[in-house]
Amino acid sequence: MATVLIPTALRKFTAEQAEIEVAGTTAGEVLQALAAAHPALGAQILDNGKIRGFVNVFVGDEDIRFLDGEASPVKADDEVTLIPAIAGGF
Repeated sequence: MATVLIPTALRKFTAEQAEIEVAGTTAGEVLQALAAAHPALGAQILDNGKIRGFVNVFVGDEDIRFLDGEASPVKADDEVTLIPAIAGGF
Protein backbone atom coordinates (compact mmCIF):
# COMPACT_ATOMS: atom_id res chain seq x y z
CA MET A 1 0.00 0.00 0.00
CA ALA A 2 1.09 3.55 -0.67
CA THR A 3 1.66 5.92 2.23
CA VAL A 4 -0.12 9.27 2.08
CA LEU A 5 1.61 12.03 4.03
CA ILE A 6 -0.94 14.36 5.61
CA PRO A 7 0.10 17.98 6.24
CA THR A 8 -0.49 19.46 9.68
CA ALA A 9 -3.32 21.69 8.44
CA LEU A 10 -5.35 18.66 7.31
CA ARG A 11 -4.66 16.29 10.21
CA LYS A 12 -7.78 17.39 12.07
CA PHE A 13 -9.67 15.43 9.39
CA THR A 14 -7.64 12.24 10.02
CA ALA A 15 -7.71 12.03 13.83
CA GLU A 16 -4.26 13.69 13.80
CA GLN A 17 -2.67 10.90 11.73
CA ALA A 18 0.38 12.15 9.83
CA GLU A 19 0.64 9.09 7.56
CA ILE A 20 -2.09 6.84 6.22
CA GLU A 21 -1.61 3.70 4.16
CA VAL A 22 -4.12 3.19 1.36
CA ALA A 23 -4.39 0.92 -1.65
CA GLY A 24 -4.40 2.12 -5.23
CA THR A 25 -2.36 1.91 -8.40
CA THR A 26 -2.91 5.51 -9.52
CA ALA A 27 -2.91 8.84 -7.71
CA GLY A 28 -6.65 9.11 -8.28
CA GLU A 29 -7.34 5.66 -6.81
CA VAL A 30 -5.18 6.44 -3.79
CA LEU A 31 -7.03 9.70 -3.14
CA GLN A 32 -10.42 8.04 -3.63
CA ALA A 33 -9.47 5.35 -1.09
CA LEU A 34 -8.21 8.04 1.29
CA ALA A 35 -11.48 9.96 0.91
CA ALA A 36 -13.51 6.81 1.54
CA ALA A 37 -11.57 6.12 4.75
CA HIS A 38 -11.68 9.77 5.89
CA PRO A 39 -14.75 11.48 4.35
CA ALA A 40 -14.11 14.83 6.06
CA LEU A 41 -10.65 14.93 4.48
CA GLY A 42 -12.10 13.83 1.16
CA ALA A 43 -14.38 16.88 1.18
CA GLN A 44 -11.30 19.09 1.59
CA ILE A 45 -9.19 17.58 -1.18
CA LEU A 46 -11.75 16.37 -3.73
CA ASP A 47 -14.64 18.05 -5.53
CA ASN A 48 -17.01 15.66 -7.30
CA GLY A 49 -14.26 13.05 -7.22
CA LYS A 50 -11.61 15.31 -8.79
CA ILE A 51 -8.63 16.87 -7.04
CA ARG A 52 -9.36 20.44 -6.02
CA GLY A 53 -7.27 23.02 -7.85
CA PHE A 54 -5.55 24.30 -4.72
CA VAL A 55 -4.35 20.85 -3.63
CA ASN A 56 -0.96 19.81 -4.94
CA VAL A 57 -0.26 16.08 -5.05
CA PHE A 58 3.17 14.55 -5.33
CA VAL A 59 4.11 10.92 -5.91
CA GLY A 60 7.60 10.72 -4.53
CA ASP A 61 9.17 14.02 -5.58
CA GLU A 62 7.08 14.42 -8.72
CA ASP A 63 4.09 16.75 -9.02
CA ILE A 64 1.34 14.70 -10.68
CA ARG A 65 0.40 17.75 -12.78
CA PHE A 66 3.62 17.14 -14.72
CA LEU A 67 3.06 13.39 -14.93
CA ASP A 68 -0.30 11.88 -15.90
CA GLY A 69 -2.48 13.76 -13.42
CA GLU A 70 -4.83 11.49 -11.51
CA ALA A 71 -3.74 8.60 -13.75
CA SER A 72 -0.15 8.91 -12.50
CA PRO A 73 1.04 5.46 -11.40
CA VAL A 74 1.58 4.75 -7.72
CA LYS A 75 3.62 1.77 -6.54
CA ALA A 76 3.00 0.03 -3.22
CA ASP A 77 6.11 1.56 -1.64
CA ASP A 78 5.49 5.13 -2.89
CA GLU A 79 4.84 8.12 -0.69
CA VAL A 80 2.04 10.40 -1.83
CA THR A 81 2.20 13.90 -0.41
CA LEU A 82 -0.70 16.34 -0.18
CA ILE A 83 0.21 20.01 -0.15
CA PRO A 84 -2.65 22.51 0.06
CA ALA A 85 -1.79 25.86 -1.51
CA ILE A 86 -1.46 28.70 0.94
CA ALA A 87 -2.14 32.24 -0.16
CA GLY A 88 -1.69 35.52 1.55
CA GLY A 89 -0.94 39.09 0.88
CA PHE A 90 -0.68 42.58 2.14
